[in-house]
Amino acid sequence: MTSTAVSIVGAREMLRRFNFEPEQRNERSAIVFLCLLGLRPGDTWSDATGERIGVSPLMENAHVWGASWQWGTRETVRRRTLHQFVDAGLVEYNSDKPDRAVNSPYANYRIAPDALDVIRQWGQSASEDRLAAYLVSLPGQVAAYAAARTLARIPVTLPDGSPVTLSPGGQNVLLREMVEEFCPRFTPGGRVLYIGDADGGAPVYDVAGLDSLGVTLDSHGKLPDLVVWLPEREWLVLAEAASSHGPVDAKRQGELKNLFSGCTAGLVFVSCFPTRVEMRRYLPDLAWEAEAWTADAPEHLIHFNGERFLGPYA
Repeated sequence: MTSTAVSIVGAREMLRRFNFEPEQRNERSAIVFLCLLGLRPGDTWSDATGERIGVSPLMENAHVWGASWQWGTRETVRRRTLHQFVDAGLVEYNSDKPDRAVNSPYANYRIAPDALDVIRQWGQSASEDRLAAYLVSLPGQVAAYAAARTLARIPVTLPDGSPVTLSPGGQNVLLREMVEEFCPRFTPGGRVLYIGDADGGAPVYDVAGLDSLGVTLDSHGKLPDLVVWLPEREWLVLAEAASSHGPVDAKRQGELKNLFSGCTAGLVFVSCFPTRVEMRRYLPDLAWEAEAWTADAPEHLIHFNGERFLGPYA
């Protein structure tokens, strides 16, 4: 028996047989699935490939299946289809470099090899047996893949000794230094209320602690990378990891003041850099009445004007 011709309807049925929920087997997800397999109309399942592909080229290739996705669809494809495919073990994320930064332009996805073997033989005489064997082995595969992703994450120890992890690469390398090197030196006794992960998550988000200070954060606002509360001094330190998003310049300082306008504690602004060399690029832009810190000289802090050193202004 030969492999059957591919179609969107056939892809949806295959995803159903792979036990996906309705949204992960709708037309959008079926087209994403076909593009991950490198398939076009007229191909058969045996033509499927296991090539790695990024989100942008995947979306461009979707036009062969009648989809004309705009740029705004990118996050829907990533968060409501690809993430679920990865979590289910159907797709591997950055299989060539698991510690690649989440915001890297080289981030990629591919169909997991074991799943690809089943897909290529879809419709053949032994395909049902292969599918059954694959589904039985899947929990172990998912666990192994999840363990590999966990190993690639960046471990961080909070000032109170609690462990958290951040996604690999990007600004998170600097963010770990901010938590483990800046905080013990310049915010002793401080309580971390928020850490923003580069992948869009927040491993620490103390809503109750922020609420006690009169702060209700807007999820649509651009939050600082690190928020630390010093109860004894009634300070709230807002620190930015400037390695990827830029420092606290006058514009950003204004945004943060507006975002934390209801805060009962005094606001302290800190721009953090991996090195002094990196900081020099931004010197003309750094806001007054703020601080600058570099991870390569963690015991020092640079103060930009004002009557106070590391303190809030009215």
